[in-house]
This record gives sequence, C-alpha cells and structure tokens, in this order.
Amino acid sequence: MSTPQPPSPQAAPAWQAAPGSAFATYTSPIPVVRTHLGNAVASEWTKIRSVRSTMWTLGVFVLLVVGIGLSAAALVAANANDGELSGENPLSFGFFGLLLGSMCIITLGVLTTASEYGTGMIRTTMVACPSRGRVLAAKAVVFFLVAFVVTLVSAVLVAMVDVALLPDAREPSGGEWLKGTVGVSLYVALLGLLSLAVGSVIRHSAGAITIMIGLVLAPLVIALFMFSSSLEDLRQALFEYSIPNQMSVFYSTSLTDSGPSGWDPLWIALGVTAAAFAGAFALLEKRDV
Repeated sequence: MSTPQPPSPQAAPAWQAAPGSAFATYTSPIPVVRTHLGNAVASEWTKIRSVRSTMWTLGVFVLLVVGIGLSAAALVAANANDGELSGENPLSFGFFGLLLGSMCIITLGVLTTASEYGTGMIRTTMVACPSRGRVLAAKAVVFFLVAFVVTLVSAVLVAMVDVALLPDAREPSGGEWLKGTVGVSLYVALLGLLSLAVGSVIRHSAGAITIMIGLVLAPLVIALFMFSSSLEDLRQALFEYSIPNQMSVFYSTSLTDSGPSGWDPLWIALGVTAAAFAGAFALLEKRDV
C-alpha cells in the first residue's frame, strides 16, 4: 500500500501593511483591469461566431440571396427577346433574393438577444458585465458589422454576375451601383438591428420573430385587400412605406409613383431603429434579468 502524501503547501496570500497604517491589507495576485466597450465587443464576437445557429442562418441567407438573384437573371436572359432588356437595370434582379433572405437576418437579430433570455445565459452575461447598456451596445455593434459585411459580399457577387448574364441590359450608373450594393446592405443590416432591439424588448424569440415578419409582410398584404375607395389614402401609404417597396427603391424601382425615393428608405430605417434602441435601453435598465 502506498503511504498517504501530505497535502502540498499552498501559497499564502500576499498580506502587507499599507503605508502609514498598522493594519495589514490584501493584494490580489490577479491583475485588476478596467473594462471598456472593446472587451464587451470581443465577448459578443466570441458568442456569435461560436454558436452553430449563426453559421446555419447566414449560410441559408447567402444561399437565398445568391441562388435566387442569379436564377432570376438567368431565367430572364434565357427568355428575353432582342432589345427587350435595353432599358432594364440588371442590378434589380438581386431584389428578389434579398427580400427573402432578409428573413434570415431578422431571425439572427432576434436570436442575438432573445435567445439568452430563453436559456438564462443573460444572467451570466450581466454578472460578467454589469453595465447593461454596454452589453446591448456591444451586441448591436457585432451584429451590425456581421450582417452588413455578409449582405454586402452577397449583393456585390449577385450584381456582378447579373450584369455579366444580361449584356443587353443598360449599364448601371455609379449611383445605382452604390445603392444596389452598399445602400441595400445598410438597409438590410438596419432591419436586422431593429430585430435585435425588438428581441431585447420582447425577450421571447418566437414572439419577436413573429412581430418582425409581420412588420415586413403585413402592410403590403393588407393593402392588397383594401378595395374600398374611402381607404385609398391608407392603402397608398401602406404600399409606399412597406418594407418590400422601400427595399425596391434601392434598385431604382418602386411599387408606386410616389413615396420614398433615393436614400429616403435608409433614413427611415435609421430613425425607426434608433427609436427602438432608445426604448430597449430604457427597459433594460428598469427591468430585472
């Protein structure tokens, strides 16, 4: 039988007397570092890239945007007659894939905040970073950058291939290239950021996703069934300010002859998202986790 070994001696805490004091004080061997927003951003980046649902959601998004965008252009190119596409903007065929793919960005935005409330992980997050506003700001920064970069890469790829597939279409101007790539990518990223704020307010994944999908689709669907002439003004407003119509403005097309134009949809999305985040910050400070 082996002889029991005595426990190894543990290092004694570093007790020392403070200058000018007769009492000993304790000095922690762990360095104390003042944290900042960058630390919270690094933590949220680790979360979002290590969760399997992020890769699946973004993978489906890229598949929808690229697959539908290229398929639409290829189908039109195969069936168009000579001269039929002479005045067509080839970038506009990327709209269909982005409209459907935006559902993936909405879902990911909600999950970035609401999923932590469902699992209870939000308590650990708040213990590690007691500044609640900093946590929400870090989530917003990381998510917006991820959503914007992925959307931009997908939109640029679709735009370049669509222009090559449709040589009979007109050459897009520099402004149309900027709006059809950077502009629409900023809009989709803001739409996801709005979903993140709604997820923080609702704190329930399914409920927040339902609200956001309703926000995207309901105005247009409701307007389609407004047949009464007395509701014509409301019907027109729902058409003009529906998210599908605002997204189509970035491709120089629109469901109506009036309403937002140019970069107006981006400023509308920015204002709505800022208001939603103001409410999310206020509620986050008042409610328990």
